[in-house]
Amino acid sequence: MKQICTSPPAWRAVLLPLTALLLTACSGSGTSVTPTTGTDSSNPSCTGSCASASSNLTVADVQQVIAQGVAEAQARGVNATIAVVDRVGNVLAVYRMGNAATRVVTVTTSPAGDSPVSGGLEGIRLPVQAAATVNIDHAAAIAKAVTGAYLSSEGNAFSTRVASQIVQENFNPGESLQPAGPLFGVQFSSLACSDLVSQFNGAPGVGPQRTPLGLSADPGGFPLYKGGTVVGGVGVLADGFYTIDKSILDRDRDVDEAIALAATFSFSAPVDRRSDRITVDGKVLRFTDVEFADLNSNPLSAPAFATLTPAVGAVIPVLGYTDGVIRDGTAFGQPGSGIRPDGDLNFPGRDAFVLVDATNALRYPPRAGTDGTIVGGAVLAESEVRTLLQSSLDVANRARAQIRRPVGSQARVTISVVDSQGEILGIARTRDAPLFGTDVSLQKARTAAFMSSSSAGAFIATLPDARYLSTTDASVSVVRSIQLSGYVDALRTFLGDTNALADGQIAYTDRASGNLARPFYPDGINYENQGPLSKPKGEWSPFSTGMQLDLAMNAILQHVLFVGGVPVPDVAPGCAGVQLATDLSSVGQTITGVRLGNGLQIFPGSVPIYRGGTLIGGIGVSGDGIDQDDMVAFMGLHNAGQALSGAIGNAPSERRADTLTPQGVRLRYVQCPQAPFIDGTDDNVCGGK
Repeated sequence: MKQICTSPPAWRAVLLPLTALLLTACSGSGTSVTPTTGTDSSNPSCTGSCASASSNLTVADVQQVIAQGVAEAQARGVNATIAVVDRVGNVLAVYRMGNAATRVVTVTTSPAGDSPVSGGLEGIRLPVQAAATVNIDHAAAIAKAVTGAYLSSEGNAFSTRVASQIVQENFNPGESLQPAGPLFGVQFSSLACSDLVSQFNGAPGVGPQRTPLGLSADPGGFPLYKGGTVVGGVGVLADGFYTIDKSILDRDRDVDEAIALAATFSFSAPVDRRSDRITVDGKVLRFTDVEFADLNSNPLSAPAFATLTPAVGAVIPVLGYTDGVIRDGTAFGQPGSGIRPDGDLNFPGRDAFVLVDATNALRYPPRAGTDGTIVGGAVLAESEVRTLLQSSLDVANRARAQIRRPVGSQARVTISVVDSQGEILGIARTRDAPLFGTDVSLQKARTAAFMSSSSAGAFIATLPDARYLSTTDASVSVVRSIQLSGYVDALRTFLGDTNALADGQIAYTDRASGNLARPFYPDGINYENQGPLSKPKGEWSPFSTGMQLDLAMNAILQHVLFVGGVPVPDVAPGCAGVQLATDLSSVGQTITGVRLGNGLQIFPGSVPIYRGGTLIGGIGVSGDGIDQDDMVAFMGLHNAGQALSGAIGNAPSERRADTLTPQGVRLRYVQCPQAPFIDGTDDNVCGGK
């Protein structure tokens, strides 16, 4: 447990008596701020409609955020790397204090050295003496900042500490005999290899943008708000560890989190939207272990950015993310952000949002399937894709949200539809849906279609071995290779089915395949062995999940090395099939197609799509509670099928994964919430369908 305990700063005694006088004080952001909390107190009732063309971070805002973070870092006697992004992930600035060669970062879930894990990204430590320019402090800070922005909305403010709470093997972390976190696996999304995300092209542009390490579960990343709406995020790496918090049974004094919180002063989330006002499965989420009263500096008197000298630090370029120039962020909901209202063109009357390119043209309008050579005349028609997206939007707009305030809000999600080969046939969003769900919904749709196919096993067998690295003070080297077909063999043994992933007879949802990817089977029973798609004890962690990570491992490493300054090309779109040579130079993609173009996902929210008994695609939903995501996908497809006179639908019930009972425990297919709709009292809405 990494903690820094300090005595109460003297400024607190001065500041607190002035609260009454300062309640209407204005920060550099031009919004009303409560000084003792640093919270943007304007428009506290925003529910998804507050964003406007002026809702963005300006250069002055970015400078203020950095200056406040630097002041806290100096007050604590540490050097920090601070990243600021806009809501769609554009990196607006990265500021590094101290010499790059001294900014050593270790990726580990055991910063204290207790029971270290061997596998995946665990144990990577950079820079090394032989390659002092290969840094990951900036990559870690960017990942934290993006996470704070992507997990948040006008209805919920989530931090990287929340991410830590909901991605571990038990929920809550440290509580044995509890199921895995509801977003178990989300950390490996929005990856740089994703074919959905955008990347830096000289200035902030359309999103969602990529992140160098996926989403982060290391405390020290927060969303930034102006006028009640999310405008970006800030991330900090100062303590030398990119890690998680293994237990929420205590409160840490985390230096990264303290600096990041100070940086949010006057841009912090409205208190009523913070995750500590939200419950999941009856458990309160944790927003931060450090409050403004715990800071060692007074953000109100932080020296201006212009006064920071080169001896303190500097704004730095980061390959693939920023050229070192501080820039204004984009305004979410405007064409320049890449996400704007549909305008009732494709989804009339549904308040839908769509993804657009730099010319404001739709990126993913409804279209027909491309897999005619595989499914023949069963291919999804454009009209069917449109009906399916509209039907799913209707379910989402009726659904009662799990993770939004105020209670009784609509669920806010992204919906993706793919054909049987993973080609994107359409993407639609509800108003103010969190950004993380964009890439994740596509991962889920592809995972359902892929795992339910008759060629998944053969496809995995064609992929190159995953490479694991070892770093010492003097070198970076490949120390282990993982043959991906081993996961297929393990699954077949586990199920007692030599044709698993080869005959297409079982329909898998993300909930079903995710259960097979847990470090315990049944999920949450800590003394049981792992599922066949997971790593075993001693090798599993949120940085080493099993097949999910190993499929994209080489692509992630290639990109991290590129960002760090190693002379290798940046990763191309496509997370699976990257060949990483033992000398760490990549020879590029070994496959064609996009079946796993942005990686696998292993938490619920998808179903495969069938025409009779023929698999023709998948639908994925993400952005709210996992039961809500399941329901929108399952009921959206069911209702669309009814509207289309049974032309498409869910898998035949006799082929669903919940007919399997490996190890005597039945797999789950979907799980829908009880009494899920705002406008009615319907119950058990998925039953019998």
